[in-house]
Amino acid sequence: MVYLSDDIIVSEILTRAVAKVVGLSKSVCKQWYALLSTEDFAKKHCSLSLSSSNQRILKVGDLRCTVHTIDIESCDYGPDTIVNFPFNDISIHSHLDGLLLVCLEREFDMLLWNPVTRAYKNLSTPDFLGMYLNNHDAIGLYIDASEDYKVLHITRRRGVYGVHVYSRRLGSWRNIPFETRPEYTQPNFYWSSGTLCGDTLYFTLSGSYGNIAVMCFDVNLEQFKEISFPPVPCVGIYKGELLNVKEELHMFVSTGYREMSIDLWKLEGEHWTKVFSFPQMMTMDQWCSMTHFMTNGNWQVMTKQGRIYEILIDTKPFKCFYHPTCFRLKNGAMFLETVVSPTL
Repeated sequence: MVYLSDDIIVSEILTRAVAKVVGLSKSVCKQWYALLSTEDFAKKHCSLSLSSSNQRILKVGDLRCTVHTIDIESCDYGPDTIVNFPFNDISIHSHLDGLLLVCLEREFDMLLWNPVTRAYKNLSTPDFLGMYLNNHDAIGLYIDASEDYKVLHITRRRGVYGVHVYSRRLGSWRNIPFETRPEYTQPNFYWSSGTLCGDTLYFTLSGSYGNIAVMCFDVNLEQFKEISFPPVPCVGIYKGELLNVKEELHMFVSTGYREMSIDLWKLEGEHWTKVFSFPQMMTMDQWCSMTHFMTNGNWQVMTKQGRIYEILIDTKPFKCFYHPTCFRLKNGAMFLETVVSPTL
């Protein structure tokens, strides 16, 4: 009989197990609990978990959440698991390595939450750092070159911008400088949530009738710069939603009024190139707010309204967005199951 040491079982076998198995394995003995609770184990397990089989759908309801598997062949939901969350009226703004960046609609608190381990960290402080105001603030979740998970929080209070960065490693906020055009401080300008691609967080900045610019934040240099919006005709309403597709930044741009035309653009350097166009359609949510994205060969996107769509990338020309299933809930997210902790 071949004997396997605890170190081999943990580092070579359990790093490849699903997150729930890791959680159950912590109760085997004190030594396993210690080994499975290290940051090195979480990093290795996370790197081996980045596959479509670990992709999950989170549905947020009143006082409870449910997590669903996805049938890759049918793109339908599997059985659900109830996840108890001690808050209600939440909005989900970002996901990274199994962590969700969540805001509480009533209390305005900001949290990092892992739906698998049920662990969360409230990032708000008594002196009002980490307090999120809808339509005034923008937030983004990222990891920097030192492998520290961080949150960028852009605030606008009485026409004045403030920018703070939260470090999971330090467990605290700090201020960083930020200057922008005076017109962007007006109340009719809005920022999207941040989309991480490579070492940059990207935000769309919109005015009264649509997006006008893209703001970039270098997560290592901690510097901002502005680039142009894709060259679309200013006819009716137009809006862009950013997506990270295999570490290349793309943007769905919807234009029109009652019927929306949708184009997909790709950022090359600081310029946008059109990838393809979709015909006008009524089946999509008009604002096409695709803030949560994962891929498993075909593209699956989730709107802010909670609808799931699939883009059949082998269909030419592209005829439509197909929605394999829908649900009418205010919030939801697509995420990967990991054991990454919101705290150290």
